[in-house]
Amino acid sequence: MEREKLKKLKQMGFLDKQLGDEDKIREKRKKSGIKPTYKMVDTCAGEFDAVTPYYYSTYETEDESEVSERKKVIILGSGPIRIGQGIEFDCCTVHAVFALREIGIETIIINNNPETVSTDFDISDKLYFEPITLEDVLNVVEKENKNLLGVMVQFGGQTAINLTMPLHEHGVKILGTLPENIDKAENRDLFGKILDKLNMPSAEWGTGYSFKEVREIASRIGYPVLVRPSYVLGGRAMEIVQDEIELSEYIEEAVRVSPEHPILIDKFIQDAIEVDVDVVCDGETVLIGGIMEHIEEAGVHSGDSACVIPPQTLNEKILDKIREYSKRLALELKVKGLLNIQYAVKGDTVYTLEANLRASRTVPFVSKSVGVPLAKLAAKVMIGMKLRDLVPDPYLDPMKRINHVAVKEVVFPFTKLPQVDPVLSPEMKSTGEVMGIDKDFAMAYYKSQIAAGNELPLQGTVFISVKKSDKPKILEVGKKFSELGFEIISTSGTSDYLTNNGVENRKILKISEGAPNILDLMRDRKIDLIINTPSIGKNPKRDGYRIRVSAIELDIPYITTVAGALAAVNAIKDVRERRIKVKSWNEYFGR
Repeated sequence: MEREKLKKLKQMGFLDKQLGDEDKIREKRKKSGIKPTYKMVDTCAGEFDAVTPYYYSTYETEDESEVSERKKVIILGSGPIRIGQGIEFDCCTVHAVFALREIGIETIIINNNPETVSTDFDISDKLYFEPITLEDVLNVVEKENKNLLGVMVQFGGQTAINLTMPLHEHGVKILGTLPENIDKAENRDLFGKILDKLNMPSAEWGTGYSFKEVREIASRIGYPVLVRPSYVLGGRAMEIVQDEIELSEYIEEAVRVSPEHPILIDKFIQDAIEVDVDVVCDGETVLIGGIMEHIEEAGVHSGDSACVIPPQTLNEKILDKIREYSKRLALELKVKGLLNIQYAVKGDTVYTLEANLRASRTVPFVSKSVGVPLAKLAAKVMIGMKLRDLVPDPYLDPMKRINHVAVKEVVFPFTKLPQVDPVLSPEMKSTGEVMGIDKDFAMAYYKSQIAAGNELPLQGTVFISVKKSDKPKILEVGKKFSELGFEIISTSGTSDYLTNNGVENRKILKISEGAPNILDLMRDRKIDLIINTPSIGKNPKRDGYRIRVSAIELDIPYITTVAGALAAVNAIKDVRERRIKVKSWNEYFGR
């Protein structure tokens, strides 16, 4: 390709990889002297001299970005906010900037989302408003190479972490955990071997490169299984399948399977309690930031599940086992920075599900809950500082020191997406999160529901309709609502089950059975809370779907899991005779 033609294409905005082999095109550009120049964003519209350190790349001649002599670090942001990659990662990026500023290091952010705090003019020393691509990051690295300590990839979610190996292969210094160790956690085969070596139980799993292989693995492991494409964020296209028919439908409709696009198959551990742990490690010392117990059972994406610190149903023996496993894994992977581990607890067994050697979306929640800024500590560790110099020994397990309960609840976009079924699944749907904090679980949970816009009624009428397998578990919920004086309304199957087990309720017609039905009562504002769990499989029953969608449209609080219903009725029982008290965050930590 001729030099002028290549330059013209770059000025038009084409990436190197869109023009051919990315490395070859890049090398040709550099030899031809075709390099990006950086212009300052004119935030004063030409009326005054702009001094904001915002820069964007062009292929012109004048370069307005001046490189300093200071020691500096480049931090990769998370790019556009979307389901699976939210503002929580930007919070971590900003805290990393604050930490490095405290020790006099220049911070440079690469991010292209104007709706984030990290791209505000007064956060970092310099901002390159560029896409999080290999080409654009390498361009900035070459520009800012003078006294550059390296690049931090741990704070930008999966978008940034996916660039770890490509940047490493191009000679870029990755700060924190070594790229090969990050890859060990991302690669299922390597990660499985590490778990075996550490004697840490895990669910059976396999990787299929064709439908035949996927079917054979699922048959060997035993249904139900959790299936998903490899290397996805937010559980995209992740699903629990119950049999070979559903597996066939999944392969046909949801994904393509090939040697380039393998499918991961995991044994689904039914009725397990899912647990998240956020850790900071310097390669020698491990800080257990917090252990979060999910309120929904395993099978709901961790980003969509409410969770609580400290755990409410796990005994100290299980918690000690989780701490021990987390320390083993952090030290084996030689983590320098952040580590998130997900576990499933069933009985006395703690199964390791996955590990992410980066900031997780729970880091801001954990930091607020335990009073320790995990992202700031991680940033300092990544440039070589030691935890024992930063944190006193008692704070290496800060959860043990708190005397309150914190509940994270998620916020969903369903009000803006009419006709979308709000049922929870392994595929992430939430777009934000809120937090409730109080001296006990009931009030903390109740506060979290208010914050999430799903305020629980303290009296009135509750509608309960659950799938067959949930009926034994919903009995306790029904009894508690009845004892609290709520009127219970149910459709035939659930109604008969509750009646046969001594729970008084009123039977109502299903939507498909005629009128007046549950939808009519909802429209007449005669229902105060809806508990409706979906049928197994990807095609929910029409009645259940219409009930859940109507709950959103009519702004009626709704719950789609038995675990969520139990947490709700317990919270209602404990708070109805109490007043909500407000305290500042500092008061919970005696500050």
